[in-house]
Amino acid sequence: MIRAFIGLPVPQPVVHSLAVSQIGLDVGYPVPPENFHVTLAFLGEHHEPVIEEVAQGLSLIVAEDFDIKISGLGTFGSAPRLMFAEVEQSPALSALRKCVRRTAVDAGIELPHERFHPHITLARFGRGLIGEDADRLRNHISRRLRQVQGQFSATEFTLYESQLGKSGPAYTALATFPLMGIGAAGATISS
Repeated sequence: MIRAFIGLPVPQPVVHSLAVSQIGLDVGYPVPPENFHVTLAFLGEHHEPVIEEVAQGLSLIVAEDFDIKISGLGTFGSAPRLMFAEVEQSPALSALRKCVRRTAVDAGIELPHERFHPHITLARFGRGLIGEDADRLRNHISRRLRQVQGQFSATEFTLYESQLGKSGPAYTALATFPLMGIGAAGATISS
């Protein structure tokens, strides 16, 4: 069985600037910078032939590259379980995600219906932070908020394997799929 997901890799200069936002965070578990990505679809665990079928379908996606805008830090929930870099929604990002999800469903993978909140996970907090720990996180975010802004070009998307370990998940790229340059003839999203 392969535990897999599809995401947008984060280029090295942006990885470095996002890793700076983790400095001084004294609660939770920072995500290793090599694991930074924007998730398009979490596939779960499947047999290798299913993952291969997904990869074949992903190779047929044709889409233009586009800009990813990062606009600060955030958390999910009243007892935060993770800290993330906020990624702004865009029509191109949403369209690519829709196409990726459709490809996975066409390969027989059942995906949950969920609201898309694009982000890059920077730290995890287990069951969630409360009390003093939550206050320390809020203070950290207010100190680092302005540092986590910018943009990068999404020029490819990747099918990753996620292997769980004692120190957290390790991600391995199984296949990478290029996006076409802006203005490329006939560049549309389809599968």
